[in-house]
This record gives sequence, C-alpha cells and structure tokens, in this order.
Amino acid sequence: MCCDLDGVIWRGDDAIPGSADAVAQLRRDGLRVGFLSNNSSLPVAQVVAKLARCGVPADPGEVLTSALAAADLLVCDLAPGTAVLTCAGPGVTEALEAVGLRPVDAPPAAAVVVGFHRDFDFDELDRASQAVRGGARFVATNLDATYPIPGGLLPGAGSIVAAIATAAGATPEVAGKPSRPMAELVKKRLGTRGVVVGDRPTTDGAMADVLGWPFALVLSGVTGRVAPPGGERVPDPPPPFVGDNLASIAPSLARVLQADHS
Repeated sequence: MCCDLDGVIWRGDDAIPGSADAVAQLRRDGLRVGFLSNNSSLPVAQVVAKLARCGVPADPGEVLTSALAAADLLVCDLAPGTAVLTCAGPGVTEALEAVGLRPVDAPPAAAVVVGFHRDFDFDELDRASQAVRGGARFVATNLDATYPIPGGLLPGAGSIVAAIATAAGATPEVAGKPSRPMAELVKKRLGTRGVVVGDRPTTDGAMADVLGWPFALVLSGVTGRVAPPGGERVPDPPPPFVGDNLASIAPSLARVLQADHS
C-alpha cells in the first residue's frame, strides 16, 4: 500500500496520533507499506529520520517522493551532466544529482524543476521564469496548492508553480501525484497491486485512479466532510474507505488487502 505523509502520518512536525501504531499493525498483518509524498523538499534520509521521530521505522527504498519522480522524468531525455535549474528544496537537488544531472540556481539550463521550499522569493521567480521563457523544459514536482500543518495550511508547491507559470506564460509538466511518472515509480518500487491512502482526493484519489487501486481517504489533513478554507471536501460518491485518520481505517484496509493477496 502507498501511504501519504503530510496529513496522514504527520502535520508539519507533529505526528498524527495513532498513525505509527496503524502502520505497525499493517506490517504485522503481512502488508508492505510504502510512503508516497508530493512534498519534494527533504532528501530521502531526512524523510526516513522524520518518520522515525514519528514512531514509524522505514527503509529509504520505501520512501517515494515527487522529487524522485521529477528526476526519473528528466533523466530519460537529458544527457548526464545537463544543467537543471532547481527552484525547490534539497530533496530535488539530491534526486537530480543521483541520476547524473547537474543542479544550478540560474540560467542557462535545459530544464527547470519547481517544488516546495520556504525561501522562495522574487529573485527565484525571476530566474526560473527567465529560464522557462528561454526554452527550458518546465517541470513541477506537483500542483498541491497547500500542505497541512498544525492549526491550518501552508502554501504548497502548486502556489509557487502558479507564480512561475504566470510569469513565464507556460504550463508545466507534472511529475508527482497524480501523474504518470509517479505511477511508474510506485509500480517499480511497490508492485502493481495495492491501495492509496491520502488526505487529498484531487491528488491522492486521482493517483489511485491512475494506478487502478482503491483509495482510502483520511480526514486528518486538508479534507473534511465540510471543506475547510483552502482545503477539500469528501467527494460524492465517497471513496471506498473514509476515516478520521489512518488508525480508524487500518483494520478495514488490512482485511481487504489480505483477501486480495490470498
């Protein structure tokens, strides 16, 4: 199964109560749990360390981020050492370097990758949009407008992408959920059968549709039965699984997935 992080395992730096125990129980039930995040800001080792702080041990190979999907997308077409402008956090830099591409912070560049980071400013907007107007390939790690934190929402990667798209007069390719590059990464790492657990129907639910997997929606992130400001509401009809948090739906997921693999 693929489990989202922001809004499912944690909100900001706070663990969501019950999620660690739910993951542990799913593993005891014989299920493989991977962590699928549109947040590209952190290197994989830092994601693993944050999971550990939340009580969820994980191997690096179980962490799949939109930064990795963006690097996979670009390396198919760009030669080793090609310059890629990063308007993103260190997770994107790590992913690009791992596939042999060369991250830069100013044009010229063959591509621009835009992801969530808290120090985005006007100068970055200028450099990234210049590169795209000059013909660089424009890749968004994801289009999530917000990320959940304790007490509310932060502007997400999609908000940064929208600024650059407006300034450049261009539409980005999207690497993360719910796009095909992320689906290919999931199948390569986790196999072809499972369930997607997430807090956002427009990305996590759509990712489940692309994979052909069931969707389990938790209400501990950006979605509510009544949409919170800047968030989403439970779709009508609802997905197969809906619960207040991962702990509330884990027993049902275990029964279904065990039956599917029997």
